[in-house]
Amino acid sequence: MSSLWTPGGEHPVEPASDDAVYDPADDPEYDQDMVDEVQARMEEVRKQLLHTPAATVIANHVMGFYELGAIHLSATPPNLDEARLAVDAMGLMVETLGDRLAEQETLTDALAQLRMAYVQISQGLEAETEAAEDADDAGNSDSDGPDSAAEGPAAEEPAAE
Repeated sequence: MSSLWTPGGEHPVEPASDDAVYDPADDPEYDQDMVDEVQARMEEVRKQLLHTPAATVIANHVMGFYELGAIHLSATPPNLDEARLAVDAMGLMVETLGDRLAEQETLTDALAQLRMAYVQISQGLEAETEAAEDADDAGNSDSDGPDSAAEGPAAEEPAAE
């Protein structure tokens, strides 16, 4: 006998009986005609894919990485970790496969645009974070008295060599 662990403890699990096998004939929503239609459509799509160059199909998937990265960059707030994964995946595909891909120049340009957008957005977020921190520091230093202003950003600059 098996058991299933849950946060509430171990629970015994009875083995499935032969009666538990799914029989579509017992399902009132089962429609064999619909199943046959879906299978026929799938076979048609498979034939189309067979006659489409792999370079074209892969290029289409690479553009999916582009779209995924753009979606995460345009989110509010931007999801930089997820966007970076999509950008890196696209970069690996484009740079590794190179001219073996269909529309290689278009993909290279799209990758450059996506990378530029990532850099601009991440730098913008960093600037916003720094401005917010500076505002917090300015608010805190006013309450500390006049001596605390001398210890502000000027004190953090590196010494000239």
